[in-house]
Formats: sequence, C-alpha cells, structure tokens
Amino acid sequence: MRNEEFQTRRAPKPPAIVALIDWSQLLEDYLDNIGVSFESFCNETSGGWMFGYIDALKSANIRTVLFCVSARVMKPSRFRHAATGATICVLPAPFIYRTLRRGLQNPYAATVEEAVGNVRGIKRVFWSVVKQLASYLSTPPIYLARELRREQCSVVLCQEYEHARFDVCLLLGRLMQLPVFATFQGGNQSLSRIEKLFRRSALRASQGLIIPTRSEAERVSVCYGVSGENIAIIFNPVDLNEWVAEERNTARALLGIPPDARVAVWHGRIDLRRKGLDILLRAWQSIYHERLGRELQLLLVGSGNNADELRERIAEMKPQGLIWLEKYLNDHALIRRYLSAADVYVFPSRHEGFAVAPLEAMSCQLPVVASDIPGMKDLLKDGEESGGLIVQKGDVKAFATALGRLLDDEILSRQMGKRARLSIEERFSVEAIGVQLSAFLYPIKAKFN
Repeated sequence: MRNEEFQTRRAPKPPAIVALIDWSQLLEDYLDNIGVSFESFCNETSGGWMFGYIDALKSANIRTVLFCVSARVMKPSRFRHAATGATICVLPAPFIYRTLRRGLQNPYAATVEEAVGNVRGIKRVFWSVVKQLASYLSTPPIYLARELRREQCSVVLCQEYEHARFDVCLLLGRLMQLPVFATFQGGNQSLSRIEKLFRRSALRASQGLIIPTRSEAERVSVCYGVSGENIAIIFNPVDLNEWVAEERNTARALLGIPPDARVAVWHGRIDLRRKGLDILLRAWQSIYHERLGRELQLLLVGSGNNADELRERIAEMKPQGLIWLEKYLNDHALIRRYLSAADVYVFPSRHEGFAVAPLEAMSCQLPVVASDIPGMKDLLKDGEESGGLIVQKGDVKAFATALGRLLDDEILSRQMGKRARLSIEERFSVEAIGVQLSAFLYPIKAKFN
C-alpha cells in the first residue's frame, strides 16, 4: 500500500481536549466555604492549581473543560471562565445524593459524630454507611459520560486520586475507552472502608499519576504498588508575568503600612489546624515580645470555614501588630500588593499537596519561612539558596527563630527574596509545566511534535 493511501485511511487523531474533574462532592461546598459566588468564580477567579493547569495546558495547545457537580442546577450547564477561556461544565448532583445530603451536616467529616451529630444504635450504623457512600454517590456518571462525548474529551484528569470521584471516573473511563489520569493537590489520605476496597486497584489501573512532590510519589509507589513509569513529578505552575513585585514603598503607602516596619504576610483559605495558623499566632507572640519597641506587623489575608475559630483565638491571645483582612481575595492585583508590601512570607501548614501561595510570594521576591511538609521540601530543595528557611512542622520555637532571623536582617531577607524569584523562573513557569503535562498526558502527540 502506498503511503498516501495509508494516510487517508488512518483513523483521525482525537482532539487534544482534557476533562479536568473537580473532586468536591458539590462545587458550592468549596465556594461557600471561602465566600465566593459562582459568578465570581467564573468571572474573577484565576490562578491556583486548577486554573494554573488550564493555563499551562493552553500554552501547549491543549483545551481544557472543567467539570464540577452542583445541587443548584437541574441539567448540565455550561459557562465560560473569563481569565482562561475554558469551558466550565456544571453537572447536576444525583437525586439520591441530594436526598441523603439533607441529613449530612458535614459530608467531609472524619467521624460520624462530626458528620451528623450524636446518634446511636442502628441510626449510627446507617449514617456511617451513608457517609462512606456519599462521595461515590455524588458523581452523576450518565451525565458525565454524555458531556465527555459532547465535548470530545480525549483524556480525563481527576483533581485527587485519594477521593472516591477518581474511582468512579476510572470505571467510567474504562467503559468509554478514555485514559484516566489523576493528580495530587493535598487530598485527605485517610480512607473509608469502602475506599480501601478500591483504591489500590484503581491507582494501579490508572493511565498515570501527576504528583508534585517526591515524598508523595514514593508513598504512592510503596503503599499502592504503582510503577514509577506511571508517575510524573510535575510542579504546579505560576504565571511569572502576573506575579511580579511592585515597588515596596508604593505598595505600603497604598495599604497604610509604615515604610520602616518589618512585615510578615500569609494569604489563603482559613483552616486553622491544617494551615498551621495556631502555630503562626504563637510564634508571632514570641517574636513580638522579644522585640518590643520595634515596628513589626503580621498580615493575614483570607477567609474560610475556620474564620470564627481564628477570630476567637485572636480575641483570646490579643497578638500585637496583627492585621487580618478577612476576605478571600480573587483580585490578584490586590494580593500582589500585599505581597509586595511585605518582607517575609510565612507558611506554617501541617498538611498540603503542593501549595500555590508560596510560589506566588516567591515570584514577588519574598523569602519564605515554612514547615517541613513534603511540598515545601521540594520547593526549597536547596534551603537558603532556593529562597527560604524550613523548620520542623508544629515547632513554634523553631518557626519563631527562623522568622525572627529574617525580620532582624533586612539584607539577608532581600538576598533570599531575589534567589526565590530566580528559583521560580527556572522551575515553575506556565510554559515549562505545559510542556511536561502535554508530554505525560499525550505521549504520542509529544513524540511527533
């Protein structure tokens, strides 16, 4: 057969369209928690791992459709994300899930008591089963399959492999003959009994896993027996053109911060224990009391489901020099201004996947003081040379010592801030991550490009 005839008879290549699947049982669970409307999510929100991935794939000529589930729609509905141009497809939650959800105060809770309150006997057994099944029942497989075909998606990428929606998507992908990948963005690793039945086989049957930290990749390989060939170490991207520091004194003047103050900053979702904000408050008290008479400020920017608990903690401790902007900001220009006005970025989290917030701070030339969680070990792999200091997770004294060191030494903090920016430029650009994602999700396409 001649080559021209072979070319015409070959089946057409599927378009490079990725279905990015949100893990939340309901989209509104996430948005309501941070006080963001769906309209704002579509028209104002950008960045983060989700839209960072979309931007990175777009740079590699791959279109993304974001799939979410909601109890506030009755049929599949499409919206356009303003910043990236991506399609957001919102699927209606199944009827059975809506019905069961009415009795679940917190479907993400670790215990039955936290999920439904104090119940005993047969009721406790019933709600224990419901709590474990809820995450599986929240996904509408028929609607999802129909919309995957309609959008001509050739790859499915799940946000978290440690959640039940990944298991459902993997089975659906097998039935539809679609490759299913998954990534890790800090999902809960505590598995329900039902999940334990499926997770190992699901992970091993997936097309591949995208994991930003080496320690997590090693854990998955050991715990689940996933081959190293099916794991890609790919960081979360950051837009270097957007996250550029403003002139510090100008930023401070606009925010009302004294020009001679030494300032630490944190931004994100208020989750007191997970984000280590209790550690930060205690460390800050120690720092402030040891430096009485100096102009020190700690800026907290964010809101979330633990805002009331943080407010109570602040009222009890009465930390001096603390300024809290209690709002989850979508305005990147304003976030950038707060970062530009600071001297040090603080990141005391107890658990994360690979957080984007410190990437944004480092891109704005801020040195970072962080706990030794897996993501930060990869981000600051060379310590001070990478632009930051790492201390043991949960160690208040060590965190206070490291932060105090940078607040006391302006020359050192500025030098490390410059190194932080260089580190981001070398390893985390949207374009670089786009190439890596494209090569892993579409290896044949990458081979012939």
